[in-house]
Amino acid sequence: MAEINNVHSVTEVPGDDDAKRNFHHRIFLEPQERKRSMKALVVKQAKKSCSCTPAKVKDYVFSFFPVLQWLPKYKLREYLLGDIMSGVIVGVLLVPQSIAYSLLAGQEPIYGLYTSFFSGIIYSIFGTSRHISVGIFGVICLMVGQVVDREMQRAGYDLESAVPSVLTGTAAYVNTTVPPANQTLQKLLCDKSCYAITVGATMTFIAGVYQVAMGFFQVGFVSVYLSDSLLSGFVTGASFTILTSQAKYLLGLDIPRSSGIGSLIATWVNIFRNIHKTNICDLITSFLCFLVLIPAKELNERFKSRLKAPIPVELVVIVAATLASHFGKLRETYGSSIAGHIPTGFLPPRPPDWNLIPNVALDAIPIAIIGFAITVSLSEMFAKKHGYSVKANQEMYAIGFCNIIPSFFHCFTTSAALAKTLVKESTGCRTQMSSMVTSLVILLVLLVIAPLFYSLQKCVLAVITIVNLRGALRKFKDLPKMWHLSRVDTVIWLVTMVASALISTEIGLLVGVCFSMLCVIFRTQRPEAPLLGWVAESETYESLSAYKNLQTKPGIVLFRFEAPLYYINKECFKSTLYKQTGVNPAWVKAAKKKSAKRMLREKEVDPSGNQNSISMDFVSEPLGFHTIVIDCCAIQFLDTAGIRTLKEVCKDYGEIDIQVLLAQCNPSVRSSLIRGEFFKEGEDHLLFHSVHQAVDFALGAQGHSRTSASK
Repeated sequence: MAEINNVHSVTEVPGDDDAKRNFHHRIFLEPQERKRSMKALVVKQAKKSCSCTPAKVKDYVFSFFPVLQWLPKYKLREYLLGDIMSGVIVGVLLVPQSIAYSLLAGQEPIYGLYTSFFSGIIYSIFGTSRHISVGIFGVICLMVGQVVDREMQRAGYDLESAVPSVLTGTAAYVNTTVPPANQTLQKLLCDKSCYAITVGATMTFIAGVYQVAMGFFQVGFVSVYLSDSLLSGFVTGASFTILTSQAKYLLGLDIPRSSGIGSLIATWVNIFRNIHKTNICDLITSFLCFLVLIPAKELNERFKSRLKAPIPVELVVIVAATLASHFGKLRETYGSSIAGHIPTGFLPPRPPDWNLIPNVALDAIPIAIIGFAITVSLSEMFAKKHGYSVKANQEMYAIGFCNIIPSFFHCFTTSAALAKTLVKESTGCRTQMSSMVTSLVILLVLLVIAPLFYSLQKCVLAVITIVNLRGALRKFKDLPKMWHLSRVDTVIWLVTMVASALISTEIGLLVGVCFSMLCVIFRTQRPEAPLLGWVAESETYESLSAYKNLQTKPGIVLFRFEAPLYYINKECFKSTLYKQTGVNPAWVKAAKKKSAKRMLREKEVDPSGNQNSISMDFVSEPLGFHTIVIDCCAIQFLDTAGIRTLKEVCKDYGEIDIQVLLAQCNPSVRSSLIRGEFFKEGEDHLLFHSVHQAVDFALGAQGHSRTSASK
């Protein structure tokens, strides 16, 4: 039985009007019985998991394939128009972005269209969110492209070549650095474009396997270490890298893509070294596209409440630029870099290259984590907004299968994207059917329209990519507000952003996670630890440093430690307690011991005792208080070092006649104290349910001791 002091009642003592005696009643709490048998728990869970009934099989199938739940309940008249409208609009926006982001991922434009097509269909089958748009995401494409470039260099392919591949099955790019026999074999097997998508698809497959495994083992808790400020800083930092990687297309420069640590600085160095080679035609085209896209995007955002659908300005720019490039013969006349041949239809499915898995397995980990973290956070955000629920583990399955299955069809990694999700929501999306409509729009482009983009300049695609970074780069405007709300979150944002931009995206993410965890540790290492005062005519006690007009109880010091008490901050707890109370027991004991020795020497000199009155006064000098009440409401847990620290504090103060009382301990702390044998026999009354009860007990005990002494 756990025993806690309850309200103290004070009654008058017969025969003495001034003396009072304190009676404190106790609450007897009987703890719940906990089954600590791990074997019984495992057996019970195994029976629950392995039992197979028709109802359970049906529930499992329906939960694993959410399409079987929402499709039979689909209301044609109520849902269809909104789903078609949102699906078509997102599809129209997704076509130019899919082509543009393919360059970012180091792939041919056709593979971006494949990726957008398959991801929409697969998510509508496995996903539980009605509103998120799963497809190409800039940061993921950047991370994929960096790995693709690295593996291309390892394989000996020439990254500087700007001649577009034709994707006809022949080797448009041949590795010229390998022996002739291997060169012939590579030519027969795979050209540059083929090898690039092989690397991308293999890494996509591994990332999908990681995501499905995280869903199976229910380790979605990993995403809690990616705070909003960390993710925002990471995306903004990666946006600088994306902008840098696209700058060469704006200028029409033919320079290799830098990768690894410091790639952003290395890229700008290469750009300025080759600035004299700028293609004037590409530069003018980029400038004109910016002049059209930026104002049009701003108008779309400003008048989005009045517009039934956003103006597809990107598609308009692509069509106009393609026509201008074709009829103006910009490639033949000015040497502009173009998208090249984009075939219609689908290539035969092909499995990932199992030999590449050891090379890309480590790189796939941050891609998988970022992908599912963004997808789960967006799905939960929009589900909460529209009043339905999503399953986090099922979302991990969904995004995992959106990567595993398409990896056999020449696709690269996908995740949810905020910008397209917002468009989808604002244009009337009601169910996952909208994703299927979007895939049908992409399919139309794949089967009919794709070859018409042959003459499209790459600088136009780069402009589209950069303009879509505005949302991430605008986060700088929110810094003053973020600083006002939380300085720690702002510092985490800045550190993650700088590391992601200047070092590398993967290392930047790791730096952000480690730094945010260190911030949590530092905040618990030196927490707030104020003295408390009494709010008049109440049972409430608050910080003296935070509020005015609080009263203190005579002879009692109230102390609150606002953090868990464990090995990292145990010394901080003791030093802060000593500083706040103004009494260090060790110093008091040493001073008394020194004074006693001095008194003894003086007594030996003058046995009459006339010269040691000052020393005697010092030894018996009161300390100003007789009780310390420690408010434990903010102490979430104790470890062995914390329990030992509390024992030492109680013992040290007890030796100088100051009692220490604990109040408002939660069940976990109470259990730790009992297991750690904190209380000696008969001392369990020193644990109180509230600070007010502890104060009443201390006042009553002091009054009773004074009454006894006077008698």
